[in-house]
Amino acid sequence: MKISIITCSYNAVDTIEETIKSVLSQNYADIEYIIIDGLSNDSTINIIKKYSNKIYKFVSEKDSGIYNAMNKGLEIAMGDVVGFLNADDVYFDEAVISNVIKIFEDKKVDSVYGDLIYVSKDDNKIKRYWKSGNFNINNFKRGWMPPHPSFFARKDIYKKYGGFNENYRISADYELMVKLLYKNKISTFYLPKLLVKMKTGGVSNKVSQTLKRLKEDYDIIKKYNLGGFGGELGVMFKKRFYKINQYFNKKL
Repeated sequence: MKISIITCSYNAVDTIEETIKSVLSQNYADIEYIIIDGLSNDSTINIIKKYSNKIYKFVSEKDSGIYNAMNKGLEIAMGDVVGFLNADDVYFDEAVISNVIKIFEDKKVDSVYGDLIYVSKDDNKIKRYWKSGNFNINNFKRGWMPPHPSFFARKDIYKKYGGFNENYRISADYELMVKLLYKNKISTFYLPKLLVKMKTGGVSNKVSQTLKRLKEDYDIIKKYNLGGFGGELGVMFKKRFYKINQYFNKKL
């Protein structure tokens, strides 16, 4: 079973090489690695080119944002399964992909997700532990979602239901999870393992973007009728509370 891993980058000179090595060090052989760069003007492209013989497809051109880049990657991807690993993320160990593929083969599901930790850029200290937990569709009404970097889906699912809604600049990954798992009820399986380490400070985590993220989250909750008892604002509150809990669990 072939898996496509898509990395999107822009001026990621400080982190991109670690990300690339993380993918190339996986002990699963059939990986199609795709890098979509937003026309970086630092040394990111030079670093990527060092590994050109191990990268299936490298594109560097202007885009309209990270979700536009991700959709470009989806169009290129030829794997049976697709996963995303951005330029400041790494896989937790070399067995992540082999463990994920085993679930797809054994359980015959449409998607697989696992756990994620946020670490500080300077000293790799754990800041948040996103323990996803077993799937329950009603949890979406409680503010739950799986971490997108630890989410893998069959390419056929994206062909059927589409990729990222580029109208959302920060929360399109949240919208994708709701669209696939809640609205269209694709099958999924929780792999109770740490799959990804993410560096803090991504676009959606900057304080300056908080209000925009809240607005987009509200629009998504309303669009998919997740409000229920307590309404849209209630789900938004639960979503924030769910995230706060992650800061208190930092043990591996």
